Amino acid sequence: MTTTSRTPALRLVMLLRVSTAGQLDGYGLEAQERDCRKWARQHGPALGGVRIVRVCTDGGITGKAGDDERPGLTEALQMLANGEADGVLAPNLDRVARQLTQQEAILSVVWAHGGRLFTADRGEHLADDDDDPMRTFVRQVMGAAAQLERGLIAKRLRNGRRTKAAAGGYAYGAPAYGQRAEDKTLTVDSAEAEVLEQMRAWQTEGVSIRGICERLNSAGIPSKRGGRWHPT
Repeated sequence: MTTTSRTPALRLVMLLRVSTAGQLDGYGLEAQERDCRKWARQHGPALGGVRIVRVCTDGGITGKAGDDERPGLTEALQMLANGEADGVLAPNLDRVARQLTQQEAILSVVWAHGGRLFTADRGEHLADDDDDPMRTFVRQVMGAAAQLERGLIAKRLRNGRRTKAAAGGYAYGAPAYGQRAEDKTLTVDSAEAEVLEQMRAWQTEGVSIRGICERLNSAGIPSKRGGRWHPT
C-alpha cells in the first residue's frame, strides 16, 4: 500500500488598506476583501490550495506612510519573517503602498523573507531575475504610470475644491460620521449623531473598539458608506 503526500495549501496574509474618508476611489475594506477572497477561490487550485491565515488592515493611513507607521503591513511582514505565512495577498499594489519607491522596498522585503506577493488584479509579482530585466522594467513602469495618474486626479480634485470654496460651498471631502453637507453648508446628521452618542456611551462603559463595531453590526447599523463597521 502506498501513500501520497499532499502539498500543504499556500498560507497567505491578506493585506488591506484605506486612507482617509475622502480617499480618491472609495475602494473600501469590504470590497478589497471580497476581491481578494474571490481571487483566492479562483486561483487557489492552480497553486495547490490557498489558505488565508490572517487579515491585516491599515485603516485611515495614507499609502505614503512608512512601514513603521502601518501596523497591518508590519504584522504581515513579521508573519513572513516568523515562517507563519508563505506570502501576502493584496487587492492591488496601490494598497501595498502608493509610492513606487515604497512598493519596490516592500516587495524586496517580502522576497528577502522567501515570501511571495500576489495581488487580486495581477496575480503573482515574481521576484526580480537578472536574466529577465524586462520583468522589473515593466513592473516599475506600470507603477510609475499609476502614481502619475493618482497625482493628476488629486490635482483635479484640489482645483475643484478651491473653485467650490471660492463660490462659498463646502469643499473639504466627505463629511465625518455625524455630519452632512447640505445646501453648501456642513450640518449635523441627527440620526448619525444619536449613534455617535451611543458609541461614546459604550466606550465610557469600557467596551472596546472591536466590541462597539460588533454591537453596531449586530444591530444592523451601517457605517458612513453603508457597509459594516471595522475596528480601524
